[in-house]
Amino acid sequence: MSKNLFFCPLIRTFAPMKTAFLIAAPMSGSGKTTIARGLMAAFRRMGLTVQPFKCGPDYIDTKFHEMVCGRPSVNLDTFMASPSHARILYNRYSEGADVSIVEGMMGMYDGYDRDRGSSAEIARVLGLPVVLVVNARSAAYSVAPLLQGFIRFRDDVRVAGVIFNQVGSPRHAAMLRQVCDDLGIVCFGCMPKSKDLELGSRYLGLDWSLPPTPSQGGGDSTEFDTIANAILRNVVPPPLKSPLLGRGLGGGFLFARNTESFSFIYQQTIDSFESVRFFDPEREVPVLDDVDLLYLPGGYPEKHLEALVANDGCRQAIRDYAERGGRIVAECGGMMYLCREIVTDGGAYAMCGVLPYSISARQADRKLSLGYRRFTLDGREYRGHEFHYTQFLGEVPPSVCQVYDAKGQPVPTPVFRYKNVLASYTHLYPCTWEWTIDNV
Repeated sequence: MSKNLFFCPLIRTFAPMKTAFLIAAPMSGSGKTTIARGLMAAFRRMGLTVQPFKCGPDYIDTKFHEMVCGRPSVNLDTFMASPSHARILYNRYSEGADVSIVEGMMGMYDGYDRDRGSSAEIARVLGLPVVLVVNARSAAYSVAPLLQGFIRFRDDVRVAGVIFNQVGSPRHAAMLRQVCDDLGIVCFGCMPKSKDLELGSRYLGLDWSLPPTPSQGGGDSTEFDTIANAILRNVVPPPLKSPLLGRGLGGGFLFARNTESFSFIYQQTIDSFESVRFFDPEREVPVLDDVDLLYLPGGYPEKHLEALVANDGCRQAIRDYAERGGRIVAECGGMMYLCREIVTDGGAYAMCGVLPYSISARQADRKLSLGYRRFTLDGREYRGHEFHYTQFLGEVPPSVCQVYDAKGQPVPTPVFRYKNVLASYTHLYPCTWEWTIDNV
């Protein structure tokens, strides 16, 4: 494969320019996640501060980003929030970083409605140049019209260069570089075809856990080193300048959080509050007397049912808090935890019993529910995202309002209000939190 292209001097040269770019691809499966993590790890190895971002509502990639960069990764989404909100987040979290890398989602122009909400829209909103990752396996000059289309499709989205992935040989690399020469676009590098550089899919996405000991690969330090080494050997870092684009709620706020059962929390949500305390429902019994709001986020409670059942004191404390009018927001896994029980192929497991419903995590009942969601409650619009395989056992319970997808079509996802509890399968986006606190 290609020789080391003096990555170290180049990266030091470009660091003062506040390097920033968005990694995108023509389609899913092109390798943008591998390339994004590799670039993050390589920049970190050179002693630079790297701020990661992720397009869309993904909770999985952001965990890996944080493991690589040592800084929380931030979701940027133009369906669940406004473009101006995305710019504010980008500015806030990029502050103090030498490099900002935004990992795109799906294909570059794939959004909830044509290209609305896509990686391309994020690039346009933030004024970021795009580095396109192209899977060149079994292709050579035929990538020319593909690249030409992405380069010219939108005048307000700039494709600054390309990284070819799955390159088979030096000769193959030379043919791909000729494509870039003919199109007048920068080739930042060619990544070799290698099983060591492939990341597999797991439960709801790429496997992860915190602390960084993923259960089936995809995120340990050895793998990050392997990807970073490949980047250092084969890719010149994109010297792309960052644009210059233009806090909080007080009170006693208690968040459930651990490595898996209650782990799907946007960093922006945490940072929206002046003071947040955390507890682990698997091991701790929270004191809720001085709590203004209890937040039960999503995660995988169905994978840790024995531990949740064993901590009866926690379930009782939450049930008592809800009954005396305590304010609770519960999303997806958190909503499941508030229900009467979760049923698996191994039996039924009693949960908090705040909501009188049974959730099925049985294999035969698994069904993917996925997509953006929005609903109006008490005159306020809430936006978020739904992604789960568990289902309600029996008929879907009645909802206090109608939930819609991104295109305005009704979906059967229910929203529950019980006393001062707001619960749903929908993961709410942080910019709705102030509305939630006002209305719960």
